[in-house]
Amino acid sequence: MNSEPLIHIGALLLAGFVGGLIASHFKFPRVSGYIVTGMILSPSVTGFFQETVVNEELSVITDIALGIIAFSIGGALVLKSLKKLYGFILWINVMESFGAFFVTTLLICLIAPSIININLPPQSFWQTIFPMALVIGAITAATAPAAVMAIVHECRASGPFTTTLLAVVALDDVAAIVFFSFSIVLANSLMEAETLSWQIMISPALSIFTSVVIGIVSGLIFSKAVCFVQRRDAMLGLVGGFILLISGICNSTDVSPLIANMAFGFMVANFIAHTHDIFSVIEDVEEFLFSMFFVLAGAHLNLSIFSVSGFFLAGLIILGSFIGKFFGARIGAIISHAPKTVRQYLGLALLPKAGVTVGLILLAKDMFNSPLLADLMVNAVLLSVIANELIAPPLVRYALQRSGETHHE
Repeated sequence: MNSEPLIHIGALLLAGFVGGLIASHFKFPRVSGYIVTGMILSPSVTGFFQETVVNEELSVITDIALGIIAFSIGGALVLKSLKKLYGFILWINVMESFGAFFVTTLLICLIAPSIININLPPQSFWQTIFPMALVIGAITAATAPAAVMAIVHECRASGPFTTTLLAVVALDDVAAIVFFSFSIVLANSLMEAETLSWQIMISPALSIFTSVVIGIVSGLIFSKAVCFVQRRDAMLGLVGGFILLISGICNSTDVSPLIANMAFGFMVANFIAHTHDIFSVIEDVEEFLFSMFFVLAGAHLNLSIFSVSGFFLAGLIILGSFIGKFFGARIGAIISHAPKTVRQYLGLALLPKAGVTVGLILLAKDMFNSPLLADLMVNAVLLSVIANELIAPPLVRYALQRSGETHHE
């Protein structure tokens, strides 16, 4: 019975339903309830979900959810709505994403050598701590679009603040993937004591460009196919099919399905008529996917692999991300003369971490020569993600409420 996938999928949905109800009862966002429920059902707590189930058998749920989330985020980048806000968005994104990257990298470089108590290989700081700090710093630029989108929908928020938030979140993941693509090449060269070349640095840029092209071409094809849709329920099959196809093509060619689906969503939102009908069918299934995705994310908790060093390093990651994003967003808003609500509260809504962060750190794991250092890095990031997903969602809802753009159900 434990190997039957339908049992696990049903358990994800029912556990998410219960966790969401309990969280709502205590005035927490439903996302927090989903994550805590997943943690309780994780292999290292109650053992309801086995490790192979979490990491392998149900991994397709993560791929599907992230594809749809990326599509929705790209769809939020409507050019007509952004015309008056693009100056704010660009300045804020540059300052807070680079701020998180810089501050986190700096904190780890300065403090990590004195708190890491594992036996590192006999290499210099520039071949151990600095490469790890560089990769972790790049990943902290990301903001979890799933958490933000879930709370925006839960609060039924809309307006300039919400539009700015969604646009910045979309660009945050793009920035994180760009930072990561170049940082991992630099870190790998440092650890191998290799000399950087233009060919090595061009590779990540080509990967990003390929993802964008896949999204744009998919949007052009979709614009022709959508003319044949006669019923609303058929639209879900068409959109879902394109999203899954894009994700599969990107996974098989080692390019980013997130960027490709964002580009696809952007094309649909800006160059196809009656886009509200297209995105509304996706909104109908988003809560269904959010519950499974976040319960599954919480189930990745593994208490046995955390060490004292991992807890301290996770604290540095959380602190660096908060300082960089909160003050970076405020500085960017001041420079661009953004509205008062954006200056005061947007930074609080940029702290959630989830799928993109976890995915990128797992990609980096195999790069490190030292298994001890790699495990420490991955576990510290996972711990910081779990902590952020418990702390950050209430802050997102608070920022939306203070902006005056929420509408109670």
